[in-house]
Amino acid sequence: MSNVFKGRSLCVIEDFSIDERRYFFKKTNELKKAILNDDEKAMDSFRINDPDFGIYEVFLEDSTRTKESFRNAANFHHAKVSELLCSSSSINKGESYADTFNMLSGYSNQIFIVRSKVEGLTKWLSEETSEYAERNGLKYKPAFINAGDGKHEHPTQELLDEFSFLEKQDMDFSHIHLALVGDLYHGRTVHSKANGLKIFDSVKVDLVAPSELMMPENYIEIMKENGFEVNIYPSIEAYLDNGDIATMWYFTRPQLERMGERILKKEAELREAITFKREFMDRLKEGTKFYHPLPRHKEHPTIPTFLDKTDLNGWEMQAINGMYCRITLLSLIAGKIGDDFDGKSAKERDYKSEEYIVEVKPEKKENKEKNISEGVRPIRDGIVIDHILKGADPKEIRKHISLISSVLGLDEGRGGEWISQAGDGRYKGIIFRPGLRDFSRKELKRLAACAPHCTLNIIKDGAVYKKFRTHMPPRIYNFEDMSCKNEACISAPESKEGVAAKFYRTKDGEYECAYCGHVHSFKEIWNKR
Repeated sequence: MSNVFKGRSLCVIEDFSIDERRYFFKKTNELKKAILNDDEKAMDSFRINDPDFGIYEVFLEDSTRTKESFRNAANFHHAKVSELLCSSSSINKGESYADTFNMLSGYSNQIFIVRSKVEGLTKWLSEETSEYAERNGLKYKPAFINAGDGKHEHPTQELLDEFSFLEKQDMDFSHIHLALVGDLYHGRTVHSKANGLKIFDSVKVDLVAPSELMMPENYIEIMKENGFEVNIYPSIEAYLDNGDIATMWYFTRPQLERMGERILKKEAELREAITFKREFMDRLKEGTKFYHPLPRHKEHPTIPTFLDKTDLNGWEMQAINGMYCRITLLSLIAGKIGDDFDGKSAKERDYKSEEYIVEVKPEKKENKEKNISEGVRPIRDGIVIDHILKGADPKEIRKHISLISSVLGLDEGRGGEWISQAGDGRYKGIIFRPGLRDFSRKELKRLAACAPHCTLNIIKDGAVYKKFRTHMPPRIYNFEDMSCKNEACISAPESKEGVAAKFYRTKDGEYECAYCGHVHSFKEIWNKR
């Protein structure tokens, strides 16, 4: 049986299944014990031990802690460790990411550790360099580890956080009660927990932050969809007034400088709400531990330095655990360990099995002169797109009709649009265009993507001879006139990398960018307005 971890990329925490992550924690626990006991034989079972195996660090954004823990982890493996000095590299002077990483892939570098402000970069690079490796007959495709990408995710931080939580409760996966405190809006380490905490059978999360710093709603919804119990509190004081306090608190540094003048005017008030105070000590439960991804703000730390020498200090061991977790991760991706894994692996969804364009047999009707809808005269040859945004406000329907017309290239020529009111009182939009026309499969996909739940009637000789109903496609890609609206995303036009946008449908009927995870409605992904 092949090693399921070998050559895998870790771009988001969900790239590893729950079983795979639990296996990872078991192996990390074994490694840590081996290092602390100076057990060379056990340590060697983890080591890559190949001077030709290339591990490359590319930090396009500064992070001493993450960078150095990865460097020390890579050196443990007795492999070839390299670093791209971005301060002197042309990659920060407009050089293509694709060209840079493709070139480095050809130099026997098998694992890239990348930190960047560009969200979704490692996900796209894993696709791009895989195709490069295939085109050029390389023996392997490079693997990518996301060491933090903008406000998106930081999966290796999530792994070391979870390992630290597990150590506190003797590697028990049955439950966790965790308080997340601080800037939950910007903190990618807390965003990763929306899916990362799924390794526990039962999860209770207390979100402690004022509204300006509260966790974005989409991450709260993900937590609830995952079955977590979620409670919200505006400050530490309000949280302590609640009777059910967690024994694990996870703090994040407020990034108020990213939120504009209005927020900065309230800086003192916001910091007050999320900073632990000496007078709170007696209100904590016995055995409580505090965690923090570090570094703390030197002037306004949410965990004040007077706590450093107390039993609350869990953040120092948490930081040390970073090296153990990253040693294990490199060992897994290199295929040195993992042969004994027998759980379920993460699998790609089968998108091909879901049909979203359904051809319906037209009803046979007498060829009478009648209106298709109020105010719309029948056409002898042409198309009628019906049931557009049924139930929406007429103003919204008009705006979307204009978008559909633009996306499908229906702006030129005769025809018109109409807003009709159905018998149940709900409004719907209609587009009609005279003239013989058929729709290709690609055009039907475009229609389904921009106008799901509509009906397309193709009319010939005064009768409907083809009829299609559209549903929301499970994924959309390869359309040049759509893009992710997150300017920090690798697929956004602002990146100038020429990455084609790709979206996956969410459980609640929206579209999530395949690279940065930004969520859009089906009306927002198109460039034409």
